[in-house]
Amino acid sequence: MKLPEVKTKIILASQSPRRRYLLARAGVKFSVIPSEFDETSIPAGEPADYVRTLAESKARDVGRRYPECWVIGADTIVVVAGRILGKPGSEPEARKMLQRLSGRRHQVLTGWCICRLASETVFADTVCTEVLFKTLTRREIEWYIRTGEPFDKAGAYAIQGIGTFLVKSINGSYTNVVGLPVCEVVEFLIREQVIGFDEPHPMPPEQLAAGAMTDP
Repeated sequence: MKLPEVKTKIILASQSPRRRYLLARAGVKFSVIPSEFDETSIPAGEPADYVRTLAESKARDVGRRYPECWVIGADTIVVVAGRILGKPGSEPEARKMLQRLSGRRHQVLTGWCICRLASETVFADTVCTEVLFKTLTRREIEWYIRTGEPFDKAGAYAIQGIGTFLVKSINGSYTNVVGLPVCEVVEFLIREQVIGFDEPHPMPPEQLAAGAMTDP
């Protein structure tokens, strides 16, 4: 089977439009090759270790096919009172998650990994952001569920979308809650001299000003 051609030295091993958006806005040139790693093969454990293992497994999965490239893998989970909340598969599940988060603090953990297997370079870490939800009324929960937004989001909400009205405050990285700790990822790429400041931002100024996302 012929591998898809990659024209950049950086690969994002995720099909998440939110991660693509964040990385593109940061000025990083990259290709998207989603990981085919089976997440269910990793048993849930201590949240920080669990999500970091998932991210590394995704990065290595793509890295084995493109060993000369720098591959970024990531996975995000929501944890409340020590319990991991995944993506709701139904309205009752979404309702239960939102009720559990209502008026409480929870943690959003994103495991991230960057690897270049040709040089045996692998770095993985977990970033944690604390989020405080407002107290939600029943009508607010039902209205939000009807928007359809909760169903492909860990914890049943999207801070960068309609779900922004649910969040009273955060302590830590905002982009981490969206799905990728951009500061840490870019800092690593600069430290490893994968990217630098010699090239202009790849996104035109008018798109930056408008906040538009262009798929790489």
